[in-house]
Amino acid sequence: MTGGSGGRRDHESDRDASTALPVPGPCASTHRALAECHRRAARGPLQPEVLCRHLNRALAECVVTACCPDETDAVRTLCGSAGTALKRQQCQRARIDLALCLEAHQEP
Repeated sequence: MTGGSGGRRDHESDRDASTALPVPGPCASTHRALAECHRRAARGPLQPEVLCRHLNRALAECVVTACCPDETDAVRTLCGSAGTALKRQQCQRARIDLALCLEAHQEP
């Protein structure tokens, strides 16, 4: 059984997850899966950041999409591939709009 910082990090992650803001409904199952992954990672040699990377990314994408669906869709559509100067400009604007939307959802 491993000890040291791996176990401590998992404990901190559990505490952070339990005191975090509620996760939107469509993302709740991914949030539960990520918490379970962190618990399992505490028993193994890999750190949760490595073992649970795919779930962390999935949860982040889900929360961003739930908070700012139109802006997320615009970024996916306009920034998915290289294009003309106009498309690059539209992509940049879409990213700014998404950032502003996410900022509006942050707690002060």
